[in-house]
Amino acid sequence: MKCESPSCPSFTFAFQPIVDAKAREVFSYEALVRGPGNEPAYRIIDQLSKDGLGAFDQKARAAAISLATRLGIRCHLNLNFIPQSLPSSEESIRTTLEAAKEAHLPIERIILEITEREIILDQARFAELINEYRGLSNFQPDQIKLDMALIRGIECHGPRQAIVRAIGQVCVDLGIDVIAEGVETVEEYAWLANAGVELFQGYLFAKPAFEAFPHVHYPQFVEHLD
Repeated sequence: MKCESPSCPSFTFAFQPIVDAKAREVFSYEALVRGPGNEPAYRIIDQLSKDGLGAFDQKARAAAISLATRLGIRCHLNLNFIPQSLPSSEESIRTTLEAAKEAHLPIERIILEITEREIILDQARFAELINEYRGLSNFQPDQIKLDMALIRGIECHGPRQAIVRAIGQVCVDLGIDVIAEGVETVEEYAWLANAGVELFQGYLFAKPAFEAFPHVHYPQFVEHLD
């Protein structure tokens, strides 16, 4: 896959599931940018100029939808986007919706994911655009991902446990879904599940698969943990 701009590098995707462990089913697949040889996303992003971010971002979401539908997706699809790229093209979200329509992917299955690692330079304009995009379609309810830095070894880290409990309570009150990402051990999962988290992403369940949906491993303990 390649952007129209000659300076835009070739790219493709890997997919990693977000699972409802208790129900033993995949809730969504997150599309992760990769190079054509499975190179990590940063190697692709680093080749882009600031002016090229918008074109790449727009092209990438459409390409992810196309590949996911070719692979036979039957659940939600998480699409990442770069906040700085939003002001460069107010048609960006419409292009995404058009790509979903063309691929016969119900738009209610699309989840737009914003990473907190990106710096939003114009917060007022960013909020305005997000509200505009929400008005174009009925997307999934807001979600919050608990970063892997917060998750790692949480079963024996009191301060981080307190943070997660507080976030969880706020999210319950606001009707926001919580996803724990980067879950790698049974102990991490067990603590989070007992704290009320229902959606998980991490190597414990599946690693990203290059241009494919990976097999999901549901450890036996999932069935017995209340």
